Amino acid sequence: MPSLGPADPFALPDFGSSADTIMSRAEERDLGQEFMKWVRKALPISDDPVLTDYIQTLGQQLVASSGNPGHYDFFLIEEPTVNAFAGPDGRIGIFAGLILASQTEGELAAVVAHELAHVSQDHLMRSFEAQRQMALPATALLLAAAVLGATVDANIGAAGLMGVQGAAAQKQINFTRANEEEADRIGIDTLARAGHNPYAMPGFFQRLAKTTRISDSKAPEFLRTHPVTTSRIADAMNRARQHGLRQRPDSLHFHLARANLRQRSESNPKRAVDHFAKTLEQGRYRDETAQRYGYALALTRAGQLEAARRQLSPLLEEHPSQTEFLVLRADIDRRAGNPEQAVRDLKAPVGLAPGNWPLNQAYAESLMAASRPAEALTALQRFVALRPGIAPIYELMADAAGKSGQRALNYRYRAEYLYASDELEPAIRQLELALRLDDIDFHLAAQLQARLSELQAMERARKGRE
Repeated sequence: MPSLGPADPFALPDFGSSADTIMSRAEERDLGQEFMKWVRKALPISDDPVLTDYIQTLGQQLVASSGNPGHYDFFLIEEPTVNAFAGPDGRIGIFAGLILASQTEGELAAVVAHELAHVSQDHLMRSFEAQRQMALPATALLLAAAVLGATVDANIGAAGLMGVQGAAAQKQINFTRANEEEADRIGIDTLARAGHNPYAMPGFFQRLAKTTRISDSKAPEFLRTHPVTTSRIADAMNRARQHGLRQRPDSLHFHLARANLRQRSESNPKRAVDHFAKTLEQGRYRDETAQRYGYALALTRAGQLEAARRQLSPLLEEHPSQTEFLVLRADIDRRAGNPEQAVRDLKAPVGLAPGNWPLNQAYAESLMAASRPAEALTALQRFVALRPGIAPIYELMADAAGKSGQRALNYRYRAEYLYASDELEPAIRQLELALRLDDIDFHLAAQLQARLSELQAMERARKGRE
């Protein structure tokens, strides 16, 4: 397939693509929801608010610089695989192994920008055009098998046979060389506009490719799904030269995320404690603040709370408003049986950052631990008014409502949790159960009925598209 030539400087999608005619926006949203059901069955998606918020913030910063606004959902997969993927409806998965393999934040941003370009240029939909006549669940499973490869178990669910077909069709659906080169060019442009070093993309790819030359069996998964050739690296290098070298220091959030993932990668917390203690003693680290944070996290997980507090205290003195440190201090206090202290410490930071997901979740969890569920629910209601759609927050709200004796709200927020988790029909059932309660308030009943009607209309429209 011939090269597509230099990408447009504004990275606009090809509006004349035939892919635009095979799937409407609503159909792609349906496909994205079905796709994520299979991803959740196959992969351990992180529910950690600090790590997930970092990935989402990095992703949205790149979206803002891409010239291609739209729906994107960035999520973290807690597996050591060095990989990332772009699914339908802007669903972009980042593996923990990729973050750990990235020596700079620019390298991580380079891969995210590359996946963004795959979405903005409709590469997945174009490559999948020939399979358009399949039913929605089968389509979603085929895409999941193609994007994730052997990760999807062919025996999962009633559509197990499609897993086999999906694995066989992986080469057919995988992005072409021209797709990869176009994603590189547009991704590099996005990197540069976001202030990252554009050379981070070819540099990272080149470093990963060296692994393949040493041993094919050790090749990172990213190279299996995104083959890197000498000519591709050369093309990316030429594109980077058009922007010139840019030096941007890594954010502290990046280093803290890497330290967090490093300690989480050890199933035995004692081994994590030993690792951080040894590297700190020997001075083997890229960022001392992050290394001490990882040590404090590992000590907390191992139940050594006072030792963890001693490691964390100087970090908080130096960075008193750092979200990661505030959340960890609250966690230590809760584990030590002092949730009221956590509530007091978090109240002011939450007031200063009402839209901060990790802080608000930690505050609500501390209120819950202090046996104040009604206050936790009120705090979370204020938060979701600013940032709706976060599934773990709705799950916590449902728990708070249940523990404060508000049954209708328990059903309501359970429904929102399920909807945010791409489970439309179970969400509808929860709202129906809420409306059957005898003691429901008239105004709340009206709100629930309006939401139920909205979700039922979505369900009818979706079935009409299948």
